[in-house]
Amino acid sequence: LLILFPQQSGLYEYKIFGGLADVPPKLCADVYMDLDFRKEWDKYVKELYEVTYDGEKVVYWEVKYPFPLSNRDYVFIRERREMDVDGRKIWVVLAKSVAVPQCPEKPGIVRVKSYKQSLVIESDGKAGSKVYLYYFDDPGGMIPSWVFNWFAKSGMPAFLEDIQKACLKYSKST
Repeated sequence: LLILFPQQSGLYEYKIFGGLADVPPKLCADVYMDLDFRKEWDKYVKELYEVTYDGEKVVYWEVKYPFPLSNRDYVFIRERREMDVDGRKIWVVLAKSVAVPQCPEKPGIVRVKSYKQSLVIESDGKAGSKVYLYYFDDPGGMIPSWVFNWFAKSGMPAFLEDIQKACLKYSKST
């Protein structure tokens, strides 16, 4: 289930509630955090790596956008926590954009300066996971409405399918 929350800026906050059958929550969190593996299964990754600046781990991620739009890149910090809430194990991944002078903007790529994401994963009580995702970014520039419509109607549901397939592949390869 995808819920869109329009903002006064004309941008959207995305809230996704979904299930991943046959994917345990820890496996889902592991796959989500594994940047090298994400390059194998996420067709929108152009460049993705983690680097340490001033003792803080920072992720650089360039995302392929459809022609004729320019690619976007993100510089962000993220944190993963495993929590016990009233006997329920819950995995939480938080991410937000940061400005890092050592990672300047690149010509021809639009820097996404406002990005935040919260991911919560827990057991569905069977062999799978319940996934809750809150996502916001300001992609900058003039983005046609068809891109937002595609993202909401196709991109996000496809992402859940892709991560489920990646998790099943990951569990076989580890």
